[in-house]
Amino acid sequence: MTASRARAVHLVTAVVACAALVLQTVLVVTGASVLAENEVPPLPTRLGRLASYFTIQSNLLVAVTAVQLARDPLRDGRWWRAVRVAAVVGITVTGLVHFVLLRPLLDLEGASWVADKLLHMVVPVVAVLGWLLAGPRPRAPWRDALPALLWPVAWLGWTLLVGGVTGWYPYPFLDVGAEGAAAVAVTCSAVTVLFLLVLAVVSALDRRMPPAPVRGTTADQARAPATAE
Repeated sequence: MTASRARAVHLVTAVVACAALVLQTVLVVTGASVLAENEVPPLPTRLGRLASYFTIQSNLLVAVTAVQLARDPLRDGRWWRAVRVAAVVGITVTGLVHFVLLRPLLDLEGASWVADKLLHMVVPVVAVLGWLLAGPRPRAPWRDALPALLWPVAWLGWTLLVGGVTGWYPYPFLDVGAEGAAAVAVTCSAVTVLFLLVLAVVSALDRRMPPAPVRGTTADQARAPATAE
């Protein structure tokens, strides 16, 4: 995979992720809902809740990193590595959790169905394939990948805190009032283990797979980062 082809791969990922986010935002602004509610909340509340979903945040991370990689497929940096790993791992967990826990609960039609499939299925597949094909690699040794855990830990703590105060949770399996503290703790522990497993797989593949994109030109070689192992 050359740098020019990697740029095209990242551009496709960016377009798909941005399209999914824009569609979902339009649905929220116009009052459409992907979850059953008795009434449509005020717009500021709807937008605040939209931003609270792990799904939205993981898709946003994918979009931001893909846009930047479409401009510079060899991008690197200590915190950049953590953000990129967080995007890849987060969107993978989003797809898996949706498939196992949320998909059976949803009965969607029309544009809401399209947005749901884009955010939870299409973007995860495109993002993971984009990472496998175009990297950039190597970028995920453990010392650089572990800071990616800061985001999901902070998200979970904030979500449970806000949910305890307001009674609103972005996902039914986090609703302490409805599910009980023990059940929520078990689910959170299982998702945490899943996140760690995916992170371990990404780090292992990053070490074992060939570097990507291939730095075949003099300019690319001059910009090639040192392996942070």
